[in-house]
Amino acid sequence: MQHNVLILDFGSQYTQLIARKVRELNIFCEIFPYNNPPKDLSSYKAVILSGSPFSVRAEDAPHPDLSEIRGKLPLLAVCYGAQYLAHFNGGEVAPSNIREYGRAHLTYIKEGELFFEGVSQGSQVWMSHSDTIKALPTNGVRLASTSDVQNAAYKIEGETTYAIQYHPEVYHSTDGKQMLENFLVKIAHVPQNFTPNSFVEEIVAELQEKIKDDKVVLGLSGGVDSTVAAVLLHKAIGKNLYCIFVNNGLLRKNEFQSVLDQYEGMGLNVKGVDASQRFYDALAGVEDPEKKRKAIGNAFIEVFDAESHLIEDVTWLAQGTIYPDVIESISVKGPSATIKSHHNVGGLPDYMKLKVVEPLRMLFKDEVRRVGASLGIDSELLGRHPFPGPGLSIRILGDITLEKVRILQEVDAIFIEGLKTWGLYDKVWQAGAILLPVNSVGVMGDERTYEKVVALRAVESTDGMTADWVHLPYDFLQKISNEIINKVKGVNRVVYDISSKPPATIEWE
Repeated sequence: MQHNVLILDFGSQYTQLIARKVRELNIFCEIFPYNNPPKDLSSYKAVILSGSPFSVRAEDAPHPDLSEIRGKLPLLAVCYGAQYLAHFNGGEVAPSNIREYGRAHLTYIKEGELFFEGVSQGSQVWMSHSDTIKALPTNGVRLASTSDVQNAAYKIEGETTYAIQYHPEVYHSTDGKQMLENFLVKIAHVPQNFTPNSFVEEIVAELQEKIKDDKVVLGLSGGVDSTVAAVLLHKAIGKNLYCIFVNNGLLRKNEFQSVLDQYEGMGLNVKGVDASQRFYDALAGVEDPEKKRKAIGNAFIEVFDAESHLIEDVTWLAQGTIYPDVIESISVKGPSATIKSHHNVGGLPDYMKLKVVEPLRMLFKDEVRRVGASLGIDSELLGRHPFPGPGLSIRILGDITLEKVRILQEVDAIFIEGLKTWGLYDKVWQAGAILLPVNSVGVMGDERTYEKVVALRAVESTDGMTADWVHLPYDFLQKISNEIINKVKGVNRVVYDISSKPPATIEWE
């Protein structure tokens, strides 16, 4: 990918949002940890420094090496980046007198500045910092202020370096996208040529060059990512792509056959393998979520390895890894805590001896859908909600049994079908049901019951990095709750999850 924008990440929760805003401008960008940037910067046209949870005044503050960037490439420093440039270059950063979090408005904008073209005084921006820039760095020129932050934006004379105290990438900064466009397009002159069609053209050529006449095996899941990856590979290498769809016994109700049917007529070479019992055996007695993920991952690799050996001379394994998987698996400052392992990121066991190809590795989920549309994939398939690789195992809290899987499949089927019937499915980014390790007292037909509790979960998001719970209509929730309790034996209580990410995750495990 040419004409890149490099984003150096200092650990901010908003870094991925910067990338998404840049991509929305049809500009390709990449995120790297500040302490492990690319060695070759020759293809980059601009650099953005992210925010950070750290203070520049702290002993353990991140210190980037900007010697190959400052004065050589257009640079935009956001929040922590702006403070860093000031603190270590003749300016002053000190604790704020008041907490500077949330909405603010630009009360002053320097006239004639290209960075603020199309942005009017009073524009709302989003602050999120506990330090403030008291004095600008050497050759710094103030560009904007708010009522509480005098140095809300500045530039450094003699170089194409701009710095802002607020976050242009978040929704609440109303002209944030305009400012990013001004910097990248009008100031840095970065071409806006990253489109679904250009991606397909470039990645197909890249795959053909990399794979040549080799055979590739791909695990299909029926989801958007693996489907788009399969169609891209098929476009590149045709009959040399072998797809395997493994039934781990933890899919949605009737999903194994319906997914196989979906791929009929798409020209893909797909083999279905029912390995349900193998996965149930691997999960027997396992309660810890991370151990479940690892047990499923290991079982999948064993099944996949056995199946791939039935195909002669396979040398590549294709995966539907997407950019959020990659980002969340990279540590920014030392070995970060693992929230949960990603089943499709990381190395393979040595015994598999397959090289890995990941055609979607640099795309966000919404970009994968746009690429899929440009490839002519059916809109119903592209609109399908994300579904976790470990399947229903991480929606069953506690150990896995056939009976629990049956209960959850029935509950999930009622919930998902209800969303579709009520015209709500496409308004939700991801939905599912969770079987809780809790029994509650109920009454059915004048008899006391002591049965399972299920939680329904529906969130809205763009890429899964952050998510808000969806305000589903009360009438809908009432109907679905009644239907679940009446039709699914073993359930007598339904609750609705109203947690957002963060602080919660989308899945419960």
